[in-house]
Amino acid sequence: MAKAVFGGGCFWCLDAIFIKIKGVKSVTCGYAGGRRKNPTYEQVCTGVSGHAEVVEIEYDENIISFDELLNIFFQIHDPTQLNRQGNDIGTQYRSIILYLDENQKQKALKKIEELKKKGINVVTEVKPLEKFYKAEDYHQNYFYNNPSNPYCSYVISPKIEKFFKNFDKIVKKGVGNES
Repeated sequence: MAKAVFGGGCFWCLDAIFIKIKGVKSVTCGYAGGRRKNPTYEQVCTGVSGHAEVVEIEYDENIISFDELLNIFFQIHDPTQLNRQGNDIGTQYRSIILYLDENQKQKALKKIEELKKKGINVVTEVKPLEKFYKAEDYHQNYFYNNPSNPYCSYVISPKIEKFFKNFDKIVKKGVGNES
């Protein structure tokens, strides 16, 4: 199994989509890219920790590649918004790729350059993963455990529907954190 770590706004949104992708074995919501050790959700939300809300994706490279995950990542959030995604504002919602090796770094930089050549003003940060901190248990698989939550209904559901409509061939059947 390989791993990738991305941040693109609220981690509930990324988690809800990536867990449904064929070849993805697990998605863990967490925090990375900041200064504070063992940050809490409250510390990350205030911006004092410097961490972003991220997802750690464990995937089977025989089924899906890092490049394909990058393509999905850039489809499911707006990489042109600095320190925000829609109404979610703050450095914890920044667009970030935390690479695990030089290969991931080069692929991320290449993808960003391709997008910039198309006229997309990408502000996505690319930096090495120093430490991933798992978020509190209630954040894991949040959308599928709380579908009637207003944020889930009004923000996440439309993103999921749009993505699944356009990428149906790579979506697993079933609900939530299932294969």
